[in-house]
Amino acid sequence: MAHGDITHIDIPADDLQRAVSFYSALFGWDINEMPGFEGYPMWQAPNKISGGGLGQRGGNLQVPRSYVEVDSIDDALTRIEELGGSTVQGKTEISPTSWWAVFADSEGNQLGLYEGTTDAG
Repeated sequence: MAHGDITHIDIPADDLQRAVSFYSALFGWDINEMPGFEGYPMWQAPNKISGGGLGQRGGNLQVPRSYVEVDSIDDALTRIEELGGSTVQGKTEISPTSWWAVFADSEGNQLGLYEGTTDAG
């Protein structure tokens, strides 16, 4: 994915199994837990490009959140602050080659950032 592409969408759920059943039946999404990501079922759309995860609702994951691919999370967070946004969740490691963060834009909307490559099976 290129800088600026939507790369992942998290959907919060109160009951992960119920959400897996719902989205599998509704959209035909292939939803599985990957080794190293237990308790976080990941979905892939039939186009084999779009995807994301079903996360336990709580904390700052209350509504669906899109993640945008960036070349550098550090640079993006600096620029976000300059433009009037704020950091909600700082840069956090997913794997030794990938990281994520969450920011609030100038309107209070939360989006995620993703940098790197992740081997999810």
